[in-house]
Amino acid sequence: MGMLDGKTALVTGAGRGIGRGIALALAAAGAKVVVNDIGASLAGEGGDRSPADAVVREIEAAGGVAEANYGNVADFVQGTEMVEQVATAWGRIDVLVHVAGILRDRMVFNMAEGEWDAVIAVHLKGAFNTVRAASARMREQRSGRIIAMSSVSALGAPGQPNYAAADRRPAPASVRRRGLDRAVRTPPPPTRWPGTASPRTRSCRAAPPV
Repeated sequence: MGMLDGKTALVTGAGRGIGRGIALALAAAGAKVVVNDIGASLAGEGGDRSPADAVVREIEAAGGVAEANYGNVADFVQGTEMVEQVATAWGRIDVLVHVAGILRDRMVFNMAEGEWDAVIAVHLKGAFNTVRAASARMREQRSGRIIAMSSVSALGAPGQPNYAAADRRPAPASVRRRGLDRAVRTPPPPTRWPGTASPRTRSCRAAPPV
């Protein structure tokens, strides 16, 4: 038996990188997983269903259970719908992992308003949209886990003021009531875009653990 047998999960940004790895790990532990990915470029442009579909096929080939979702976490309705997809398919939602993210790197003095807004929408509003919907369900269940991924860039990264601001978002403390848990994780390993990291970020990643 797996540690998560009978549990259900939503992973946003799960078509590639860290999100994909988390979705595969949850499924390998026995969870049923909705794999969300809009399939956009690193800048958040365009859309492609194949990344989410590929992860679903990989989970199913290993004997797991999964469904694809192609919604945009930055959209309030679509963020709610992906949570409801989990509950509709399997009766409840036990785990939400918000990983979805994009890059619009530029120094703050020449960053366009749209470049700021695009990153805030996915990282910060996307967290609100999915956490709000999931926490409502989890309060009714009196159980659940919410994990929001952050980054060492949240400590400050030249050329990424939008990314840094958006990733300094804690999961709401209010969800700790009624048996719910929340956590913010700041992963140091390379992500979907390892070549785009700042020198400071790369040095942090290379530093030995403390």
